[in-house]
Formats: sequence, structure tokens, C-alpha cells
Amino acid sequence: MTANPILMQKKYARIIEQFSQKENLSLDDALSFFYHSKTYRLISEGVSDLHCMSDEYLTEELISEYNG
Repeated sequence: MTANPILMQKKYARIIEQFSQKENLSLDDALSFFYHSKTYRLISEGVSDLHCMSDEYLTEELISEYNG
């Protein structure tokens, strides 16, 4: 299943903002990490319908990857 690209961009923005706040990163650093992350690749490829998961869940996945 593919998601609407505009809705996905908004979802990415929310995840990046939450990630930035929780990890005390600048938005630029959070953005850079997000777009180079495994989490982003899996979401954008539609693997396991990750794009259907909550922003909070995906933010936590990103934090796990960042701290891993």
C-alpha cells in the first residue's frame, strides 16, 4: 500500500520535530539523521505498513536507532 506523499511529508515533519525535542537536537541535525536512517528507509518503502504506525511509535524507533 502506498500513502499520499503530502501526508507522508507531514508525518515525517512531526516525527523529526518530536525526535529533535526528545533528543535535544537541532532541527537540522534531527532532519539529517532522519533522512539517513534505516527507519526512514523502511517507512518510505512501505515495509510492514510502518507508515500506518503512530508518530510516537516511529519517533521511539528512530530514538532507538539513534542511541543504538
